[in-house]
Amino acid sequence: MKAKEIKAKLIELKADYARIMGDMDKVEAVGQRTTIEENQLALLEKEISDLNKQLEELE
Repeated sequence: MKAKEIKAKLIELKADYARIMGDMDKVEAVGQRTTIEENQLALLEKEISDLNKQLEELE
């Protein structure tokens, strides 16, 4: 993957992360469990971390 592609993917993942955080806040506000959202965030954090490492290696 090229640096430009990695940066575009990082932007997309960070937007997804922000959206899921907002969803999680809404779910918590009504007293529901947030396990699904927490798992999604953990997966996104790992993917973002991996892409950041790839980007570092390219630069």
